[in-house]
Amino acid sequence: MIGFTYYNPARIVFGQGSELKLKELLEAYKVTSLLLVYSGDFIKTLGIYDVIKDATTQLGIRFSENGTVVPNPTIDLVRQLTEQGKKDAVDFVLAVGGGSSIDTAKAVALGIPYEGDPWDFFEKGISPKEVLPVGVIATTASSGSETSNCAILSSGEWKLGFEDDRIIPKFAIMNPEYTKGLPPYQTFVGIADVLSHLLERYFSDEKFSDTTDYLIEGAIKALLVNADRLLEDPTNVNARGEIQWLASVAHNNFLDAGRSADWGSHRIEHELSAQYNITHGEGMAVVTRAWTKYMAGKKPWRLALLASRVFGADAYDYSETQRAYILSDKLTDFFKKLGLKTTLTELGIDEKDFEVMASRATRNGTVGHYQPLDKEAIIDILKLALN
Repeated sequence: MIGFTYYNPARIVFGQGSELKLKELLEAYKVTSLLLVYSGDFIKTLGIYDVIKDATTQLGIRFSENGTVVPNPTIDLVRQLTEQGKKDAVDFVLAVGGGSSIDTAKAVALGIPYEGDPWDFFEKGISPKEVLPVGVIATTASSGSETSNCAILSSGEWKLGFEDDRIIPKFAIMNPEYTKGLPPYQTFVGIADVLSHLLERYFSDEKFSDTTDYLIEGAIKALLVNADRLLEDPTNVNARGEIQWLASVAHNNFLDAGRSADWGSHRIEHELSAQYNITHGEGMAVVTRAWTKYMAGKKPWRLALLASRVFGADAYDYSETQRAYILSDKLTDFFKKLGLKTTLTELGIDEKDFEVMASRATRNGTVGHYQPLDKEAIIDILKLALN
Protein backbone atom coordinates (compact mmCIF):
# COMPACT_ATOMS: atom_id res chain seq x y z
CA MET A 1 0.00 0.00 0.00
CA ILE A 2 1.54 3.26 -1.12
CA GLY A 3 1.30 6.53 0.82
CA PHE A 4 -1.42 9.00 -0.03
CA THR A 5 -3.03 12.30 0.87
CA TYR A 6 -6.81 12.43 0.61
CA TYR A 7 -8.66 15.75 0.43
CA ASN A 8 -12.20 16.47 -0.68
CA PRO A 9 -14.08 19.42 0.83
CA ALA A 10 -17.26 19.07 -1.25
CA ARG A 11 -20.44 19.32 0.80
CA ILE A 12 -23.00 16.70 -0.30
CA VAL A 13 -26.68 17.57 0.10
CA PHE A 14 -28.47 14.40 -0.94
CA GLY A 15 -32.09 13.32 -1.24
CA GLN A 16 -35.54 14.47 -2.21
CA GLY A 17 -36.01 18.19 -1.59
CA SER A 18 -32.26 18.80 -1.25
CA GLU A 19 -32.49 21.65 -3.76
CA LEU A 20 -34.34 23.68 -1.14
CA LYS A 21 -31.00 24.09 0.67
CA LEU A 22 -29.67 26.23 -2.20
CA LYS A 23 -30.49 29.59 -0.66
CA GLU A 24 -28.73 28.65 2.57
CA LEU A 25 -25.67 27.46 0.67
CA LEU A 26 -25.39 30.58 -1.50
CA GLU A 27 -25.80 32.78 1.55
CA ALA A 28 -22.95 30.94 3.29
CA TYR A 29 -20.59 31.77 0.40
CA LYS A 30 -21.68 35.44 0.35
CA VAL A 31 -22.45 35.28 -3.38
CA THR A 32 -23.12 38.64 -5.05
CA SER A 33 -23.08 37.73 -8.77
CA LEU A 34 -23.91 34.22 -9.99
CA LEU A 35 -23.46 32.64 -13.41
CA LEU A 36 -25.75 29.66 -14.07
CA VAL A 37 -24.46 27.07 -16.56
CA TYR A 38 -26.73 24.36 -17.93
CA SER A 39 -27.95 22.61 -21.09
CA GLY A 40 -31.45 23.05 -22.51
CA ASP A 41 -34.84 23.73 -20.96
CA PHE A 42 -35.01 20.65 -18.73
CA ILE A 43 -34.13 22.69 -15.64
CA LYS A 44 -37.33 24.69 -16.12
CA THR A 45 -39.40 21.54 -16.62
CA LEU A 46 -37.97 20.07 -13.42
CA GLY A 47 -38.59 23.27 -11.48
CA ILE A 48 -34.90 23.80 -10.73
CA TYR A 49 -34.78 27.14 -12.53
CA ASP A 50 -37.49 28.58 -10.31
CA VAL A 51 -35.66 27.41 -7.19
CA ILE A 52 -32.49 29.18 -8.36
CA LYS A 53 -34.30 32.37 -9.36
CA ASP A 54 -36.15 32.49 -6.04
CA ALA A 55 -32.94 32.02 -4.05
CA THR A 56 -30.97 34.64 -5.97
CA THR A 57 -33.85 37.13 -5.85
CA GLN A 58 -34.32 36.74 -2.10
CA LEU A 59 -30.60 37.18 -1.51
CA GLY A 60 -30.22 40.09 -3.95
CA ILE A 61 -27.72 38.18 -6.08
CA ARG A 62 -27.04 39.40 -9.60
CA PHE A 63 -28.02 36.60 -11.97
CA SER A 64 -26.81 35.64 -15.45
CA GLU A 65 -27.17 32.38 -17.31
CA ASN A 66 -26.21 30.25 -20.30
CA GLY A 67 -28.05 27.08 -21.31
CA THR A 68 -26.10 26.05 -24.41
CA VAL A 69 -23.69 23.44 -23.00
CA VAL A 70 -23.27 20.39 -25.26
CA PRO A 71 -21.90 16.88 -24.63
CA ASN A 72 -18.09 16.76 -24.90
CA PRO A 73 -18.02 20.44 -23.83
CA THR A 74 -15.87 22.85 -25.77
CA ILE A 75 -13.34 25.51 -24.93
CA ASP A 76 -15.17 27.90 -27.28
CA LEU A 77 -18.15 28.15 -24.94
CA VAL A 78 -15.83 28.47 -21.93
CA ARG A 79 -14.12 31.43 -23.56
CA GLN A 80 -17.48 33.05 -24.25
CA LEU A 81 -18.69 32.51 -20.68
CA THR A 82 -15.39 33.70 -19.23
CA GLU A 83 -15.78 37.04 -20.97
CA GLN A 84 -19.43 37.26 -19.91
CA GLY A 85 -18.46 36.46 -16.32
CA LYS A 86 -15.79 39.15 -16.23
CA LYS A 87 -18.25 41.77 -17.48
CA ASP A 88 -20.83 40.72 -14.88
CA ALA A 89 -18.28 40.57 -12.03
CA VAL A 90 -19.31 36.97 -11.38
CA ASP A 91 -18.04 35.56 -8.08
CA PHE A 92 -19.80 32.17 -8.11
CA VAL A 93 -20.53 29.64 -10.89
CA LEU A 94 -23.48 27.26 -10.49
CA ALA A 95 -23.77 24.22 -12.76
CA VAL A 96 -27.00 22.29 -13.25
CA GLY A 97 -26.88 18.99 -15.10
CA GLY A 98 -24.20 16.38 -15.58
CA GLY A 99 -20.50 16.25 -16.34
CA SER A 100 -20.61 18.53 -19.38
CA SER A 101 -22.21 21.41 -17.50
CA ILE A 102 -20.09 20.85 -14.41
CA ASP A 103 -16.80 20.70 -16.32
CA THR A 104 -17.77 23.82 -18.25
CA ALA A 105 -18.50 25.60 -14.96
CA LYS A 106 -15.15 24.52 -13.50
CA ALA A 107 -13.30 25.81 -16.55
CA VAL A 108 -15.17 29.14 -16.38
CA ALA A 109 -14.29 29.38 -12.68
CA LEU A 110 -10.65 29.05 -13.73
CA GLY A 111 -10.98 31.49 -16.60
CA ILE A 112 -12.75 34.48 -15.03
CA PRO A 113 -9.92 35.46 -12.65
CA TYR A 114 -7.26 34.64 -15.30
CA GLU A 115 -5.89 37.18 -17.75
CA GLY A 116 -5.00 34.67 -20.47
CA ASP A 117 -6.81 31.98 -22.47
CA PRO A 118 -8.52 29.37 -20.20
CA TRP A 119 -7.29 26.66 -22.58
CA ASP A 120 -3.83 27.31 -21.08
CA PHE A 121 -4.84 25.31 -18.01
CA PHE A 122 -5.68 22.27 -20.13
CA GLU A 123 -2.99 22.52 -22.81
CA LYS A 124 -0.09 23.83 -20.72
CA GLY A 125 -1.09 22.59 -17.27
CA ILE A 126 -0.43 25.93 -15.62
CA SER A 127 -1.41 26.37 -11.98
CA PRO A 128 -4.12 28.98 -11.33
CA LYS A 129 -3.51 31.81 -8.90
CA GLU A 130 -7.21 32.12 -8.15
CA VAL A 131 -10.33 30.00 -8.79
CA LEU A 132 -13.92 31.07 -8.31
CA PRO A 133 -16.14 28.80 -6.20
CA VAL A 134 -18.40 26.36 -8.03
CA GLY A 135 -21.65 24.77 -6.90
CA VAL A 136 -23.61 21.94 -8.52
CA ILE A 137 -27.17 20.71 -8.77
CA ALA A 138 -26.71 17.26 -10.28
CA THR A 139 -29.44 15.87 -12.54
CA THR A 140 -27.60 12.81 -13.85
CA ALA A 141 -25.72 9.87 -12.40
CA SER A 142 -22.59 9.43 -14.45
CA SER A 143 -19.41 11.51 -14.46
CA GLY A 144 -18.97 12.13 -10.73
CA SER A 145 -17.65 15.58 -11.61
CA GLU A 146 -19.86 17.04 -8.87
CA THR A 147 -17.25 16.00 -6.29
CA SER A 148 -14.09 15.55 -8.38
CA ASN A 149 -11.02 17.74 -8.83
CA CYS A 150 -10.99 17.26 -12.59
CA ALA A 151 -12.51 18.89 -15.69
CA ILE A 152 -12.41 17.63 -19.28
CA LEU A 153 -12.73 19.92 -22.31
CA SER A 154 -12.44 19.57 -26.07
CA SER A 155 -10.88 21.99 -28.53
CA GLY A 156 -12.14 20.04 -31.53
CA GLU A 157 -8.83 18.27 -32.16
CA TRP A 158 -7.82 17.70 -28.53
CA LYS A 159 -9.76 16.44 -25.54
CA LEU A 160 -7.76 17.26 -22.43
CA GLY A 161 -8.17 17.22 -18.67
CA PHE A 162 -7.11 19.55 -15.89
CA GLU A 163 -6.82 18.59 -12.23
CA ASP A 164 -6.64 20.89 -9.22
CA ASP A 165 -8.25 20.53 -5.80
CA ARG A 166 -9.48 24.10 -6.01
CA ILE A 167 -12.00 23.20 -8.71
CA ILE A 168 -13.73 20.66 -6.47
CA PRO A 169 -17.27 22.06 -6.14
CA LYS A 170 -18.08 23.67 -2.80
CA PHE A 171 -21.36 21.80 -2.70
CA ALA A 172 -23.27 19.22 -4.71
CA ILE A 173 -27.05 19.02 -4.44
CA MET A 174 -28.17 15.55 -5.49
CA ASN A 175 -31.87 14.78 -5.75
CA PRO A 176 -32.33 11.39 -7.44
CA GLU A 177 -35.87 12.37 -8.44
CA TYR A 178 -34.29 14.63 -11.06
CA THR A 179 -32.76 11.63 -12.85
CA LYS A 180 -36.14 9.96 -13.46
CA GLY A 181 -36.76 12.09 -16.55
CA LEU A 182 -33.58 11.02 -18.29
CA PRO A 183 -33.98 9.01 -21.51
CA PRO A 184 -33.01 5.34 -21.01
CA TYR A 185 -29.90 5.79 -23.18
CA GLN A 186 -28.63 8.62 -20.97
CA THR A 187 -29.29 6.59 -17.84
CA PHE A 188 -27.38 3.58 -19.13
CA VAL A 189 -24.39 5.39 -20.65
CA GLY A 190 -24.16 7.07 -17.25
CA ILE A 191 -23.98 3.68 -15.55
CA ALA A 192 -21.24 2.63 -17.98
CA ASP A 193 -19.33 5.78 -17.08
CA VAL A 194 -19.63 5.06 -13.35
CA LEU A 195 -18.40 1.50 -13.90
CA SER A 196 -15.45 2.75 -15.95
CA HIS A 197 -14.32 5.00 -13.09
CA LEU A 198 -14.47 2.09 -10.66
CA LEU A 199 -12.56 -0.18 -13.04
CA GLU A 200 -9.82 2.38 -13.73
CA ARG A 201 -9.18 2.55 -9.99
CA TYR A 202 -9.33 -1.20 -9.53
CA PHE A 203 -6.79 -1.88 -12.27
CA SER A 204 -3.74 -1.01 -10.21
CA ASP A 205 -0.48 -2.90 -9.95
CA GLU A 206 -0.44 -2.39 -6.17
CA LYS A 207 -0.80 -5.82 -4.55
CA PHE A 208 -1.36 -4.60 -0.98
CA SER A 209 -4.35 -2.26 -0.85
CA ASP A 210 -7.02 -4.62 0.40
CA THR A 211 -9.30 -2.00 1.90
CA THR A 212 -9.61 -0.13 -1.39
CA ASP A 213 -9.91 -3.40 -3.33
CA TYR A 214 -12.91 -4.50 -1.30
CA LEU A 215 -14.50 -1.05 -1.39
CA ILE A 216 -14.33 -0.98 -5.19
CA GLU A 217 -15.57 -4.56 -5.51
CA GLY A 218 -18.52 -3.72 -3.27
CA ALA A 219 -19.27 -0.58 -5.27
CA ILE A 220 -19.23 -2.58 -8.52
CA LYS A 221 -21.61 -5.15 -7.03
CA ALA A 222 -23.95 -2.39 -5.87
CA LEU A 223 -23.87 -0.82 -9.33
CA LEU A 224 -24.71 -4.12 -11.06
CA VAL A 225 -27.58 -4.84 -8.66
CA ASN A 226 -29.13 -1.41 -9.05
CA ALA A 227 -28.67 -1.37 -12.82
CA ASP A 228 -30.75 -4.56 -12.91
CA ARG A 229 -33.39 -2.86 -10.75
CA LEU A 230 -33.59 0.04 -13.20
CA LEU A 231 -33.86 -2.32 -16.14
CA GLU A 232 -36.87 -3.85 -14.41
CA ASP A 233 -38.38 -0.54 -13.29
CA PRO A 234 -36.95 2.73 -14.67
CA THR A 235 -38.95 4.72 -12.08
CA ASN A 236 -37.25 3.04 -9.10
CA VAL A 237 -36.02 6.13 -7.26
CA ASN A 238 -34.11 4.09 -4.68
CA ALA A 239 -32.05 2.44 -7.42
CA ARG A 240 -31.51 5.85 -9.01
CA GLY A 241 -30.36 7.23 -5.68
CA GLU A 242 -27.88 4.38 -5.20
CA ILE A 243 -26.43 4.93 -8.66
CA GLN A 244 -26.25 8.71 -8.25
CA TRP A 245 -24.34 8.29 -5.00
CA LEU A 246 -22.11 5.64 -6.60
CA ALA A 247 -21.24 8.11 -9.37
CA SER A 248 -19.79 10.44 -6.76
CA VAL A 249 -18.11 7.66 -4.76
CA ALA A 250 -16.48 6.34 -7.94
CA HIS A 251 -14.83 9.65 -8.80
CA ASN A 252 -14.20 11.67 -5.62
CA ASN A 253 -10.67 10.16 -5.36
CA PHE A 254 -11.39 8.29 -2.11
CA LEU A 255 -10.95 5.01 -4.01
CA ASP A 256 -7.46 6.05 -5.10
CA ALA A 257 -6.22 5.49 -1.55
CA GLY A 258 -3.07 3.38 -1.36
CA ARG A 259 -2.68 2.75 -5.08
CA SER A 260 -2.06 4.22 -8.54
CA ALA A 261 -5.14 3.98 -10.75
CA ASP A 262 -4.71 3.08 -14.41
CA TRP A 263 -6.61 5.57 -16.67
CA GLY A 264 -5.22 4.08 -19.88
CA SER A 265 -8.72 3.24 -21.15
CA HIS A 266 -9.89 6.80 -20.57
CA ARG A 267 -7.00 8.23 -22.55
CA ILE A 268 -7.96 6.01 -25.48
CA GLU A 269 -11.64 6.94 -25.25
CA HIS A 270 -10.83 10.65 -25.05
CA GLU A 271 -9.17 10.34 -28.45
CA LEU A 272 -12.23 8.59 -29.85
CA SER A 273 -14.69 11.16 -28.52
CA ALA A 274 -12.47 14.03 -29.65
CA GLN A 275 -12.21 12.53 -33.13
CA TYR A 276 -15.81 11.36 -33.57
CA ASN A 277 -17.82 13.15 -30.87
CA ILE A 278 -19.22 9.89 -29.51
CA THR A 279 -20.90 9.69 -26.09
CA HIS A 280 -18.25 9.11 -23.44
CA GLY A 281 -20.07 6.35 -21.54
CA GLU A 282 -20.69 4.30 -24.66
CA GLY A 283 -17.13 4.94 -25.79
CA MET A 284 -15.94 3.55 -22.47
CA ALA A 285 -18.06 0.43 -23.00
CA VAL A 286 -16.28 -0.13 -26.32
CA VAL A 287 -12.79 0.59 -25.01
CA THR A 288 -13.24 -1.38 -21.77
CA ARG A 289 -14.18 -4.49 -23.72
CA ALA A 290 -11.11 -4.15 -25.96
CA TRP A 291 -8.71 -3.14 -23.14
CA THR A 292 -9.68 -6.10 -20.99
CA LYS A 293 -9.29 -8.51 -23.91
CA TYR A 294 -5.86 -7.07 -24.62
CA MET A 295 -4.79 -7.10 -20.99
CA ALA A 296 -6.06 -10.66 -20.41
CA GLY A 297 -3.29 -11.84 -22.69
CA LYS A 298 -0.62 -9.47 -21.35
CA LYS A 299 -1.11 -9.00 -17.62
CA PRO A 300 -4.15 -10.90 -16.33
CA TRP A 301 -3.75 -10.97 -12.54
CA ARG A 302 -5.89 -7.96 -11.59
CA LEU A 303 -8.61 -8.89 -14.07
CA ALA A 304 -8.64 -12.46 -12.77
CA LEU A 305 -9.00 -11.23 -9.19
CA LEU A 306 -12.05 -9.14 -10.08
CA ALA A 307 -13.57 -11.99 -12.09
CA SER A 308 -13.33 -14.24 -9.04
CA ARG A 309 -14.53 -11.79 -6.42
CA VAL A 310 -17.37 -10.13 -8.32
CA PHE A 311 -18.40 -12.63 -10.98
CA GLY A 312 -17.61 -15.90 -9.17
CA ALA A 313 -15.00 -17.30 -11.57
CA ASP A 314 -13.41 -20.05 -9.44
CA ALA A 315 -9.61 -20.24 -9.41
CA TYR A 316 -9.88 -24.01 -9.05
CA ASP A 317 -11.75 -24.27 -12.34
CA TYR A 318 -10.04 -21.59 -14.41
CA SER A 319 -6.49 -20.35 -14.89
CA GLU A 320 -5.58 -16.74 -14.24
CA THR A 321 -5.70 -15.95 -17.95
CA GLN A 322 -9.03 -17.73 -18.41
CA ARG A 323 -10.55 -15.75 -15.54
CA ALA A 324 -9.29 -12.51 -17.10
CA TYR A 325 -11.08 -13.37 -20.36
CA ILE A 326 -14.19 -14.28 -18.38
CA LEU A 327 -14.13 -10.79 -16.88
CA SER A 328 -13.99 -9.24 -20.34
CA ASP A 329 -16.95 -11.35 -21.45
CA LYS A 330 -18.97 -10.52 -18.32
CA LEU A 331 -18.41 -6.80 -18.74
CA THR A 332 -19.34 -7.01 -22.42
CA ASP A 333 -22.54 -8.88 -21.54
CA PHE A 334 -23.39 -6.18 -18.99
CA PHE A 335 -22.91 -3.35 -21.48
CA LYS A 336 -25.05 -5.17 -24.05
CA LYS A 337 -27.76 -5.71 -21.43
CA LEU A 338 -27.81 -1.93 -20.98
CA GLY A 339 -28.42 -1.61 -24.72
CA LEU A 340 -25.02 -0.07 -25.47
CA LYS A 341 -22.78 -0.66 -28.45
CA THR A 342 -19.56 -2.54 -27.65
CA THR A 343 -17.58 -2.27 -30.91
CA LEU A 344 -16.24 0.55 -33.04
CA THR A 345 -17.89 -1.00 -36.09
CA GLU A 346 -21.30 -0.55 -34.46
CA LEU A 347 -20.41 3.12 -33.96
CA GLY A 348 -19.49 3.46 -37.63
CA ILE A 349 -15.77 3.87 -36.91
CA ASP A 350 -13.04 2.18 -38.94
CA GLU A 351 -9.26 2.08 -38.51
CA LYS A 352 -8.26 5.00 -40.75
CA ASP A 353 -7.60 7.35 -37.80
CA PHE A 354 -6.00 4.84 -35.42
CA GLU A 355 -2.47 6.07 -36.11
CA VAL A 356 -3.40 9.72 -35.55
CA MET A 357 -5.31 9.02 -32.33
CA ALA A 358 -2.58 6.77 -30.91
CA SER A 359 0.05 9.41 -31.68
CA ARG A 360 -1.97 12.10 -29.93
CA ALA A 361 -2.61 9.91 -26.90
CA THR A 362 1.10 9.19 -26.44
CA ARG A 363 2.51 12.59 -27.35
CA ASN A 364 3.90 12.89 -23.80
CA GLY A 365 4.86 9.23 -23.45
CA THR A 366 3.05 6.05 -22.50
CA VAL A 367 -0.40 6.11 -20.92
CA GLY A 368 -1.80 3.94 -18.13
CA HIS A 369 -0.19 2.75 -14.91
CA TYR A 370 -1.25 -0.90 -14.59
CA GLN A 371 0.42 -1.73 -17.90
CA PRO A 372 1.84 1.34 -19.67
CA LEU A 373 0.65 1.57 -23.27
CA ASP A 374 2.75 2.93 -26.12
CA LYS A 375 1.48 3.95 -29.53
CA GLU A 376 1.55 0.43 -30.96
CA ALA A 377 -0.28 -1.02 -27.95
CA ILE A 378 -3.05 1.56 -28.33
CA ILE A 379 -3.41 0.70 -32.00
CA ASP A 380 -3.66 -2.98 -31.06
CA ILE A 381 -6.42 -2.19 -28.56
CA LEU A 382 -8.30 -0.09 -31.09
CA LYS A 383 -8.10 -2.98 -33.56
CA LEU A 384 -9.55 -5.29 -30.91
CA ALA A 385 -12.36 -2.77 -30.47
CA LEU A 386 -13.42 -3.03 -34.11
CA ASN A 387 -15.38 -6.29 -33.80
